[in-house]
Amino acid sequence: MPTPERTSLAAIVLAGREILESAGLSGLTMQAVAERVGVKAPSLYKRVRDREALIIAVSESVLDDLSTDLERIEHSRDPDDDDRIAARRLLSDLAVAYRAFAQSQPEGFRLMFTASAPLASLDRASGPVLRASAALVGDDHALDAARLITAWMTGFLQMELAGAFRLGGDVDQAFDYGLEHLLSGLHPENART
Repeated sequence: MPTPERTSLAAIVLAGREILESAGLSGLTMQAVAERVGVKAPSLYKRVRDREALIIAVSESVLDDLSTDLERIEHSRDPDDDDRIAARRLLSDLAVAYRAFAQSQPEGFRLMFTASAPLASLDRASGPVLRASAALVGDDHALDAARLITAWMTGFLQMELAGAFRLGGDVDQAFDYGLEHLLSGLHPENART
């Protein structure tokens, strides 16, 4: 008679995410997850091959949540609203959501930028920004614009999460200022060919 299943992959990933946020990537171990879900560490290997597979599964889960958030914002728009002003507003809303996500899950956010992040999940998460960028600057420069926006946001957020903004001033205001000026500079006619 087989032994009853005492945990699930979903429970393992959820425990992994909780541990990641409380103990960082170094604290995300098979033993820590096993203790959190109430099994012995060898039992985890029935569901997760090794620690790297655990990290990939956690990373995928984090990216899926981000993708869901960004797609919800994208799909809340009026489909007939295709002008550049609407695209710029959408990119701004996506940036604000991206920042809120990073602030609520800083370790998960950092994990997205490791080699453990599955490419398919990264592609899905980038979709809303890429599509909004195409609506703003056109298809020829959509990828360039999406990379520019994402690189600026990610750099800003990495610095913010690290506590690197120490010169005073309002960090929220700085984010809004940078985003406004970045987006205002994105126009097809400004692109060099």
